[in-house]
Amino acid sequence: MPDGLDFEQPLLELEAHIAALQALDDPVGNGDQIAKLEERLQRQRQRTYASLTAWQRTQLARHPKRPHTRDFIKLLFDDFVELHGDRVHGDDAAVVGGLALFEGRGVVAIGHQKGRDTREKIARNFGMPHPEGYRKALRLMQLAEKFAKPVVTFVDTPGAYPGTGAEERGQSEAIAHNLRVMAGLASPIVTVVTGEGGSGGALAIGMGNRVLMMEYAVYSVISPEGCAAILWGDAARAPDAAESMRITAPDLQRLGVIDGIVPEPAGGAHRDWEGAAASLRTALRQALGALRGLSTAQIIEDRQEKFRRLGAFEEESVPRR
Repeated sequence: MPDGLDFEQPLLELEAHIAALQALDDPVGNGDQIAKLEERLQRQRQRTYASLTAWQRTQLARHPKRPHTRDFIKLLFDDFVELHGDRVHGDDAAVVGGLALFEGRGVVAIGHQKGRDTREKIARNFGMPHPEGYRKALRLMQLAEKFAKPVVTFVDTPGAYPGTGAEERGQSEAIAHNLRVMAGLASPIVTVVTGEGGSGGALAIGMGNRVLMMEYAVYSVISPEGCAAILWGDAARAPDAAESMRITAPDLQRLGVIDGIVPEPAGGAHRDWEGAAASLRTALRQALGALRGLSTAQIIEDRQEKFRRLGAFEEESVPRR
């Protein structure tokens, strides 16, 4: 199987063996052997994915066949109409968004888009937005607020683009502006980290009333490679950094950074897009339903209180001299 990860090789070998037996002219005669191999495969698959390291989860989050924002939009929403441009500089293909229907209810959907083949990856800058991408996202959020529609955001980016042009056009200001406006946005926001949630580039569309993560997604302030390069001067120690950073969905739920984990099909979302979308549909229905009856003031207070609770700190009074 192409794009198989290192830790998946024993599973892929079993799958290939089963496929070879099924392709023989006498599948009936091999029925017992096939059944035993399939049972063994199922047990081994459960053991493998129940004990993944943080680095292995990172590899799954970056899998080239993992569904991206546009894939989830097609599977989850009806009548999607994409909107373009930030009305300041241009249109950033690394961020997609527009109007859609979710189970008959109007929503605004926004997310990072990495691209699938080489040409599209380059066109979408590998999912790393420029300032105009964040300003486009903000424009769509304000449109949602104007027409009292909820916002659903899909986070899947290594981070905001750090190039000279992006900095010249105000990358940090665009991210900070998004955070400030999202903190007080009157529309409910549900955020889903679908793959890789990297740094401020992720948070700039991730300040939701409810923040969910796909089971094998990761969410961090820096990539494991970047962290390893800073701490040890060696990006090859990324697996060690990933373990230390607490970037997986279970870790982040325990820390209170996210509100829920969306289960993925056995082997990851890249193996079964429809199954992953079905789980995500249920989670979105529950999250949007919980926010539906809140007033504007309650929506804003709910979001602000959620982010105030993050982290741990101590206060100590210092006597005056």
